[in-house]
Amino acid sequence: MKRRTFLTGAFAGTAALALGVNLYSPTLTTTPDDVHHRVLFSVFIPIFLDGSLPEVPSHREIAINRTLDAITQSINHLPQAQQDELMELLDLLEGRLGLLLLSGSMTPLLGREPQQLIDMLEFWRFNFLDMLKVAYTGLRELIMASYYACPEHWGNLRYAKPTFLVSP
Repeated sequence: MKRRTFLTGAFAGTAALALGVNLYSPTLTTTPDDVHHRVLFSVFIPIFLDGSLPEVPSHREIAINRTLDAITQSINHLPQAQQDELMELLDLLEGRLGLLLLSGSMTPLLGREPQQLIDMLEFWRFNFLDMLKVAYTGLRELIMASYYACPEHWGNLRYAKPTFLVSP
């Protein structure tokens, strides 16, 4: 067997396997919480909010869950065209082939180390393709805005809700 034949066969087999894994989707029951990709956002929240989340694990989990709820509310308020674009991005990130195209690796985001996620996001941030820059900015802005939309997180910003004097 020639080396070229072997490499071509290996590449074709790998591509077919990747396509088959991406197209295979077992029937899963989805709940309303799954609609907005909570698990995927729970991977990105600690990366984007590094230093802002509480250090105590129970408080950290509460803050992440509260942010996930705020993300769901924020997505519901986006224009339909932006919601569709965001869902396309999230669907690509959850599929193996899309993940390969966007990050160069088929390893699911849940199985990656935090530094690998940071490297992927930094690659997007400084990429020459505007699509990846927009994806980075969109995810970052959605997560940051949703986190700081919760009044319990305003203390980190030293922000106090304004009070108005009511005259009698």
